[in-house]
Amino acid sequence: MPSEFQEALPVLEKIKEAGFEAYFVGGSVRDALLNRPIHDVDIASSAYPEEIKTIFHRTVDVGIEHGTVLVLEGQGEYEITTFRTEDVYVDYRRPSQVSFVRSLEEDLKRRDFTINALALDQNGEIVDLFNGLADMKNRTLRAVGVAAERFNEDALRIMRGFRFQAGLDFDLEELTFQAMADCAPLLEKISVERIFIEFDKLLMSPFWRKGLESLIKAAAYDFLPDMKDSAEALQELLDSLEEEFRFSSSEQAWAALLLALRVKDVRKFLKHWKTSNEFQKRVNQLVAVYEIRQERSLSKRDCYQYDLDLILQAESLRQAAGLPVEFEAIEATHAALTIHDKHEIVVTGSHLIRDYGFKPGPELGQILTKIELAIVDGELANSKEEIMNFIKEQVG
Repeated sequence: MPSEFQEALPVLEKIKEAGFEAYFVGGSVRDALLNRPIHDVDIASSAYPEEIKTIFHRTVDVGIEHGTVLVLEGQGEYEITTFRTEDVYVDYRRPSQVSFVRSLEEDLKRRDFTINALALDQNGEIVDLFNGLADMKNRTLRAVGVAAERFNEDALRIMRGFRFQAGLDFDLEELTFQAMADCAPLLEKISVERIFIEFDKLLMSPFWRKGLESLIKAAAYDFLPDMKDSAEALQELLDSLEEEFRFSSSEQAWAALLLALRVKDVRKFLKHWKTSNEFQKRVNQLVAVYEIRQERSLSKRDCYQYDLDLILQAESLRQAAGLPVEFEAIEATHAALTIHDKHEIVVTGSHLIRDYGFKPGPELGQILTKIELAIVDGELANSKEEIMNFIKEQVG
């Protein structure tokens, strides 16, 4: 039993001593069996939330209406969720009502895929009610029970299915895939933020090609923001990059996607995906660098304007696309820059206003920009004397 589970065993044992059932469940059990890193250890129990709170002294109500209590025990924090069933789903995402039950089977049968419907008891025994172990051995993603019902309950499971494929290199069972394709229009009912998280994880996964190929085959792109009728563009993304290539950052992955889609307004596209301004800015810059490189080598000004990290990510995309690259030249140009930020300039606007009588305004801003670019271009030394002589020439 992995150390993460061993550390949490006292929690399970305490619940059992109080007369209730308790199991490790979900992704942590799956990942342990696949020898993958374990992130969050989730515990499911027949004890109701109020009963959990009487067993443990330190608890936090993190989602008590859904049956979840955070237990602080020893050095760890553990989410314990009561076995539950769910009523009719509203908006294809949330159940209208959650009912607490004492049955593990009732709890597990509401889960998405069989490999996520496994439970592990305190003795290290696996409870497998839906042949999840066989599916894991066969590297198959299969919905629990009737596939169409699972995806109608929560349409985000469709994107999760593609993402699990991309992360695990599993194949989608035929009926499961067909249900995902049939239910794909329901993705329009799901919040964009949640879809972004799943799509982003897909692109950052080691087998992202596999997940994207299934997404294309299911025509799920038609129901994602600004991606209708994008099958050819998505296929081009697959075809244009070398087989073994993996994205090094979310910004690089989305830049590659937007380049394949030939998106003109990067920020507008990413706003529709409800991403942060900082993310929009960095993806926009990465795309801009890539497009500059399609025309020419990068100048000193280019290397000054854009972060070296983003420049090198754009160059890696070129390399993956089989295009000529200039890593050494770019790094040499960047290293040779006199300044890497305008705050390194020895003369500031405040100096010019205070010591030389300049007035704040557009004219002063223009002079400062000329100074900055002249230093970047190597035409002006970053010294007070040289800059003042330059100003005299400019002002005349």
